[in-house]
Amino acid sequence: MPQHKLPAVFMRGGTSKAVMFHARDLPASRDDWAPIFLALMGSPDPSMRQLDGMGGGVSSLSKVCIIGPPSHPDADVDYTFAQILIDTARVDYAINCGNMSSAIGPFAVDEGLVPPPKGREAVVRIHNTNTKKIIVSRFAVEDGLAAVDGDMALDGVAGTAAPIRLEFLAPGGARTGKLLPTGHATRMLEVPGLGRIAASMIDAANPFVFVAAADVGATATERPQEIEQNAPLMQKLESIRRAASIAMGIAGDLEKAGNMSAPFVAFVAPSVAQTTLSGRCLEPADMDISVRVLSSGQPHRATPLTGAMCLAVATRVAGSIPYELARKGGDPKMIRIAHPSGLIVVDAKVEPAKPGAEPHAEYAAVYRTARRLFEGRVLYRSVT
Repeated sequence: MPQHKLPAVFMRGGTSKAVMFHARDLPASRDDWAPIFLALMGSPDPSMRQLDGMGGGVSSLSKVCIIGPPSHPDADVDYTFAQILIDTARVDYAINCGNMSSAIGPFAVDEGLVPPPKGREAVVRIHNTNTKKIIVSRFAVEDGLAAVDGDMALDGVAGTAAPIRLEFLAPGGARTGKLLPTGHATRMLEVPGLGRIAASMIDAANPFVFVAAADVGATATERPQEIEQNAPLMQKLESIRRAASIAMGIAGDLEKAGNMSAPFVAFVAPSVAQTTLSGRCLEPADMDISVRVLSSGQPHRATPLTGAMCLAVATRVAGSIPYELARKGGDPKMIRIAHPSGLIVVDAKVEPAKPGAEPHAEYAAVYRTARRLFEGRVLYRSVT
């Protein structure tokens, strides 16, 4: 039988890559999307390589973005993110990808979904349907198209490119409706098989559970492969993630929590010397906090952008584990986060809690780069 074809664009956004679709080119019902996405990405694949599809064998390279007309009065476009699991026949719409969010504005301009700007800067207001949040994307344009060349370098991405500023407005409660879903900046979490452990469960841009690296026998300097090969540590982190999912009201029981990506789990440590995947040496003075993140059950080679933003917000929430561990006295508008590939700098503003209320996250902002890699039609085998 002939293969099916769909118009598509392949883009890098930050430290991720995704297949980009116009909503108009997909079936009207979202229920019909999953078989298509799984087939074109090469999932499920027990070998974790996705060689028979567009996926790259790791969570940051197994993604799909769908862009269409806005359903929100304050937006220019709608953007839906789909995380395609690698060894499981599942598509997860429960979370957003901050890295791929950086590709949406340029895609919208280049594809004519928004009018070309009159000046040299485009401002695209993006409604992320996964989190129901607005993201403001600001970037340069040249000859009516998103600028590509620039002098901004991202750790984990070779070369330089044109910067894109992303402002995630009011990021708190992206999934649960509350910045602090449990009502506490830190609480003791009952984890089956592990006992009680202090955890900060924060929902900003995406829900995360943060624990101190020392409490799980780690340092937050480990390379992703070291974490992946440490079976006891991986089990601890997954058990913490599932327990947090229940505590945050995301899943009703441990079994359901095991079938969901949210929340992500991360362990953090104070500023500590470490070596990046490229061999670069980072000194404690280079950073304000160090983190290692698991995304869809895999140690991330950098950090999800939403993870960096959630962590930045958490460092502004008094009483949270990141707040207690982060360096004090630095630039009030910069949180320098160390991850396996290097550093990411994030800006976040949180209004302190008022009597009878929780803190309010006003925004989290970050700079990324993006680039269109391919345009044409993707082919996939029958999904029947």
